[in-house]
Amino acid sequence: MKKMRGFNLVLVLLLIAALTLAGCGQKPAPAPAPAPAPAPAPEPPAAPAKSRLTMASGWVTGVYYPISGAMSRIAYEKMPNISLSVESSGASVANAKLIGTGDADLAILQNDIAYYAFHGEKMFDKPIPNIRGLFMLYPEPCQLVVRKDSGINSPADLKGKRVAVGPLGSGTEANAAQILEAYDIKFDDIKVERLTAQESADFLKDGRIDAAFFTVGIGAAVIADLATTHDIALLTVDDAHAAKLSAKYPFYSKTVIPEGVYKGVPATQTVTVLAMVAARAELHEDVMYDFVKGIFENLNDIHRAHEMGKRVTLDSALDGMPLELHPGAARYFKEKGKM
Repeated sequence: MKKMRGFNLVLVLLLIAALTLAGCGQKPAPAPAPAPAPAPAPEPPAAPAKSRLTMASGWVTGVYYPISGAMSRIAYEKMPNISLSVESSGASVANAKLIGTGDADLAILQNDIAYYAFHGEKMFDKPIPNIRGLFMLYPEPCQLVVRKDSGINSPADLKGKRVAVGPLGSGTEANAAQILEAYDIKFDDIKVERLTAQESADFLKDGRIDAAFFTVGIGAAVIADLATTHDIALLTVDDAHAAKLSAKYPFYSKTVIPEGVYKGVPATQTVTVLAMVAARAELHEDVMYDFVKGIFENLNDIHRAHEMGKRVTLDSALDGMPLELHPGAARYFKEKGKM
């Protein structure tokens, strides 16, 4: 009996030892790792304390230059966080390309050219994807000027004539080609002169050309000065040809240049595109908001800068806009109930 008790005791001790060794071989399950805290959303970069912007305008003798000069003065006097320097340039096409390269922050240009630039059409080999709209300015009529004694009474009479169509690749050149197309005339049918606005006026004075296209605001100094020294006429784009033109190129609409704008020139119907202000997409939203707000809170300065400046209004600021708005401009116009 004693032997049995001793044997049982040994078994119990062996069992306890086996259980102990088994327990030592198991590792406790690791506690689950805490879920990582979500990363905080990055703060948008703050607007610079002082933004120094450049604006590409146009010829000194046109309308873009005095209008952009008025914007520069508004920035200087009313926008403590913005300075704006204005550069004369080759106008619409050149200005769009300056936006694309970053050599200009803002630009005045035609709405048709802005559309072509964004989509990489017509005179643009590739799109300019970073061009954005800020606001529209005023109608920019296509004005076809001849000397009164030229014997030319209609665009249809231009075949075989020496015609200035604006610089190569310019908005004026595009408008000239499209208007002539409505009259079934190609550049091959005329003697093309690619001249600046001032060169065109000088060549008309000297009789070196028969006609010249100007896509400029009504009352542009380059035409007004020509009319003070020479008898000129503006050629009418009649209803039928205006309708044919706008059916293919919807940027165009009819307009009338009032009598007396140019010395001795009666009221004349033509077609028009629209001037606008564009910006680089990369510009800070707050800066563009402040810029657009500053302009529209000081429109009297724009109205005084040039006769065409009076056409700039808050109600028409988005009429004919061909581009996506810059977020800063969109914010302002939403606040004003225009979007």
